[in-house]
Amino acid sequence: MLAESGLLDLLKNKMAEVGAVYRVYGDPTYPISEYLEAPFRAGAAELSEEETDFNKAMAEVRIAVEWGFGEVIQQFAFLDYSKNLKILWQPVGTLYTIGTLLTNCRVCLGHAGKVSDFFGVAPPSLEQYLKNQQD
Repeated sequence: MLAESGLLDLLKNKMAEVGAVYRVYGDPTYPISEYLEAPFRAGAAELSEEETDFNKAMAEVRIAVEWGFGEVIQQFAFLDYSKNLKILWQPVGTLYTIGTLLTNCRVCLGHAGKVSDFFGVAPPSLEQYLKNQQD
């Protein structure tokens, strides 16, 4: 699915456009590359203290990001694709994108949740959010 998504090409093009390299952090099933990062895995040798600290810090942030996914599912239960949606049978990406957009609009209207609190950042106004979606 990663290959079919074209994500790596999109990231490569965007990084060339902005003149910097950023990485997307994912779970260990994704291949580590110039644009994808994953937790350190214990192999033949134990993880160093720095690697262990990195994994712990990233796990905390990743959990916070997953709260956002949970909010989308809470607002739009039919998007719980493990139960309802079937990739290649339905436009899963489009439906999830719309659900995310509407959930974000709800947050902008004052229904901020765990994610805003965790990162200590207030959501933008609805007008600013929607303007940024057009840019």
